[in-house]
Amino acid sequence: MESVPVRCPVCHRDHAYITPVYPCPCGSPTAPPLMRGAPPTVITHRTWNDDWVGVRCHSCGRRDQWPHPELCCPCGAVLRIPVRPVATRGTAPPSTAAGPSHIPLPRTAAHPRPSFRPLVIRTARDAVNTAALYLRWLGFSDVVQPETRTDSRIDLRAAGLIAQVDATTRPTALRDVECLWLNALNTSVSGALFSLAGYTDEARSRADGLAIPLFVLDLTGAPQPVNGPADELVSVGP
Repeated sequence: MESVPVRCPVCHRDHAYITPVYPCPCGSPTAPPLMRGAPPTVITHRTWNDDWVGVRCHSCGRRDQWPHPELCCPCGAVLRIPVRPVATRGTAPPSTAAGPSHIPLPRTAAHPRPSFRPLVIRTARDAVNTAALYLRWLGFSDVVQPETRTDSRIDLRAAGLIAQVDATTRPTALRDVECLWLNALNTSVSGALFSLAGYTDEARSRADGLAIPLFVLDLTGAPQPVNGPADELVSVGP
């Protein structure tokens, strides 16, 4: 797997980013080619077109659209990693497929749970489904989605937990954290937040004070904990 150094332009923290590898329909491992030395960009507004990148399989020449590589910095910034454009090859067969429905999450450390198998996120419903799968993987039982989203904006319920999934293109705001906390308090359960676009500084600070776990969803469907309460939930479980 290719690894490149990445410095967060917000907090200047250095990371070693490992390229995610996906299985091509032909069976060969395929990865977006990263641009070494090119600075990452901070994602402040998402568009679905920018979130996908063309990748060509070196074995069969097939070109598919894969999620653009991203890195969730502990400071809360979501970074888009630059990718080299796919070279034009006239003999390459065109493809409109967006990739397989399941992409294995690379292991970074030993973990007592089996590997989480995420779903590629293309729609807001995919984001909710991914969060539900992740909560079950963490150990929450009876995770259900309400038939309709009420004014409380609760997307998922489980034994002892309610969760909100923000699939909008703007960072989740302070108000969302406080509303979730109040709903959890009123029902005597815990709360958790999942976001596609990350969180504002105010939201992160408030979530830390209220012990609300925050997770960021990337388009590969791999939730990442971005604050202490989330790290503790992943390590200890419900």
